[in-house]
Amino acid sequence: MARLNSGTPGKLKLGVLISGRGSNLQSLMNAAAAPDFPATVALVLSNKADAAGLERARSAGIPALALPHKDYADKPAFEQAMTRALEDAGVQLVCLAGFMRLLSPWFVDHWRDRLINIHPSLLPAFPGIDTHQRALDAGVRFHGCTVHYVRSEVDSGPIVAQAAVPVQSDDTADTLSARVLAAEHELYPLAVRLIAEGRVTVEGDRAVLACPLPIPATALNPRPA
Repeated sequence: MARLNSGTPGKLKLGVLISGRGSNLQSLMNAAAAPDFPATVALVLSNKADAAGLERARSAGIPALALPHKDYADKPAFEQAMTRALEDAGVQLVCLAGFMRLLSPWFVDHWRDRLINIHPSLLPAFPGIDTHQRALDAGVRFHGCTVHYVRSEVDSGPIVAQAAVPVQSDDTADTLSARVLAAEHELYPLAVRLIAEGRVTVEGDRAVLACPLPIPATALNPRPA
């Protein structure tokens, strides 16, 4: 896939979809504030008028729009309104950041390879909800988060980037969630940078990264004494 904003001046325009406080939105806004970051947040859109993330955006001078889904007759009407708003803002890449509505195949296909999500697990492990408790119940030694292109099947699609955190013996779902969320705030801007710089190509069911990319050292949990 070619660089999404090739042929147009300036930075890749992001549309961020939220339903709540917008902590991952904040990480994207913080990254976009750096002069060398290759993307900018063009629009924040929420299906809830009282979503705290809308005020985050407005305080930063970023256009923010509430489109309550209950105001529309059905899902197609709601998603068409979202699409119009995103396209009117010139959005080139849609970033789901705690957007708590299932998207239809029409919306996913319309934005195919221009729609990404961050999920709190190392996909394909633990799709869906309650990922932190499920990871603890399974006894995994590493947990984490994934940025992936969205497909119609929930929490599926080509994986762009992942971050792993070790699971500690005394972890609860809350403590593990806090460490994973901190990793999300690092991972999402990195994934957007890779896409904006044209270093991600979707080939079938895989997202292929252009080299060279630094490879971290092997992580062990538990580490040998």
